[in-house]
Amino acid sequence: MKGTKAKRMPRAVRERQMMDAAVQTFGQRGYRAASMDEIAELAGVSKPLVYLYLNSKEELFTACIRREAKALTEAVQAAVQPGLPADRQMWAGLEAFFRHTAENPDGWSVLHRQARTHGEPFAAEVSVMREEIAAFVTGLIGAAASQGTPAVSQRDAELADRDVAGLAQALVGAAESLAGWANEAGGVGAKEAAGMLMNFAWTGLGGLMRGERWSPR
Repeated sequence: MKGTKAKRMPRAVRERQMMDAAVQTFGQRGYRAASMDEIAELAGVSKPLVYLYLNSKEELFTACIRREAKALTEAVQAAVQPGLPADRQMWAGLEAFFRHTAENPDGWSVLHRQARTHGEPFAAEVSVMREEIAAFVTGLIGAAASQGTPAVSQRDAELADRDVAGLAQALVGAAESLAGWANEAGGVGAKEAAGMLMNFAWTGLGGLMRGERWSPR
């Protein structure tokens, strides 16, 4: 009886295996402490094979950042259904954000902690993701504001646009900090975290949509 050759694993499956191992190792050990030997062992492949697929530790880490950033951005965008009231859209996006970061703690560690603390080019990769999410949130807040605000002058509209962009940046920053805290604290579910941020942010946004402004006087 003739022997049969072992079936070769498809490249995409092998790459995913290595990337999963890399995200876990980078997320738990940090970029500098993680070694290619550890990643290869966890993935069940040889170290030369890891280098064959991705030429260096820097390239591997960059690929991890891009994959995790894409997954998070897509999760948030997919959760928001057009046609829902503005508050329900915001709620859906926040809940998806916190669920994804809770279910993928190593990936979130790569994005939120590791990439940002090791300078360029890693920090720049995370900035791309952050700006994409901020632009998406800007659209949600802008749509809500236009629904709730009567006709205004061009000057007021320009100020409103600037307010909306700033609020989106603040909301994204708050979500990132809250996700980091929730993952470290433990026992904080996605709905609870989303509720915290909605209670903090949406009340103020609701006032802005009614034309209310705070002033130090």
